[in-house]
Amino acid sequence: MKFIHTSDWHIGRQLHNQSLLDDQRFVLNQIIELATEHSVDAVVVAGDIYDRSVPPANAVALLDEVVNRLVNELKIPLIMIAGNHDGHERLGFASRQMNDSGLHIIGPLTKDVRAIELNGKAGGALFYGLPYADPATVRQVFGCDVSTHEQAMAKLLEQVDEHDSKGLPKVVVSHCFLDGGSESESERPLSIGGADKISPKLFTPYSYTALGHLHGPQYKGAEHVRYSGSMLKYSFSEQHQNKSVTLVELDGDGKASFELLPLKAMRDVRIIEGELAELLELGKTDINREDYLMVRLSDKTAILDAMGKLRSMYPNVLHLERTGLMRENGKVELNRDHIKKGELDMFTDFFSQVSGETMTEAQQQAMSAAIDELHKAERTS
Repeated sequence: MKFIHTSDWHIGRQLHNQSLLDDQRFVLNQIIELATEHSVDAVVVAGDIYDRSVPPANAVALLDEVVNRLVNELKIPLIMIAGNHDGHERLGFASRQMNDSGLHIIGPLTKDVRAIELNGKAGGALFYGLPYADPATVRQVFGCDVSTHEQAMAKLLEQVDEHDSKGLPKVVVSHCFLDGGSESESERPLSIGGADKISPKLFTPYSYTALGHLHGPQYKGAEHVRYSGSMLKYSFSEQHQNKSVTLVELDGDGKASFELLPLKAMRDVRIIEGELAELLELGKTDINREDYLMVRLSDKTAILDAMGKLRSMYPNVLHLERTGLMRENGKVELNRDHIKKGELDMFTDFFSQVSGETMTEAQQQAMSAAIDELHKAERTS
């Protein structure tokens, strides 16, 4: 059994208000070509298919193109689960009617975790799709007492453990945050205070675990517990990441081997630094000057229309920082530290500045619950 593991497509995403739809189409076509080239038996997408719970029409149209090519034209089964960015009910619409076509969509969490049996050219496997679900959702669906993401995941995996696979390898597909995973700025937190972290040990008993949520390709706990990473760089913090999909092959004993198949973006996402005159001169010979750029200007004097001058050479400058002007008073470092803080940390600072007192533990817990509810409402709106 051979399949491609990918995740975090985020179709419809923007980078600093720049639509990435054409860039996404460019890379999705590569994924289809890789599936054909390697004669895979399935493609697995581990959540965050869309970037928003209510995706724009052009994002839906692009996904429809991809699904049609894979499932209808190439006859390659496709498994997709809902991530924390997806609208679970919308993504899962009519999924039961589509199963026989080779399209398997796991949208809302249900009480019965369904095993999807796929037979490849050299054997079969069972795939268990576990859509993103916070502890409150698991409590509601299963009527159980869980308070952390790890307890919620352990509850879902009970059915996977109990299911008789009849000797076939078990592949778990999930969208979550494993403890110790390397984050980037483009991922939306699943929770606050560390309650979203899950031990990788929960997934090591299975032949392979296809994970989504973290945008950098990596594994945790064991080599067969893997994040494929996103298909594109969705923040400047990812400029040094190499994007790929993971080609997985299960042998007759259910042991997994993997290979990272690189993806090439239509435009790279990177940061350039220096004085304006120097950067404009370098741009004359920069064959990648149409990349999406963050520019950090080190000039210490005022510049009239710095962005306009830069865009005359680099048309896709998306963000400009005047580090030279701001270096002495340290505002840049302060601003970056402020951006990296979570919502709770920022509100705690605000509370202290306004009231002159620190928040009590009870106040922090109440604020944490309120922020969680806001994130949940945003996902379901």
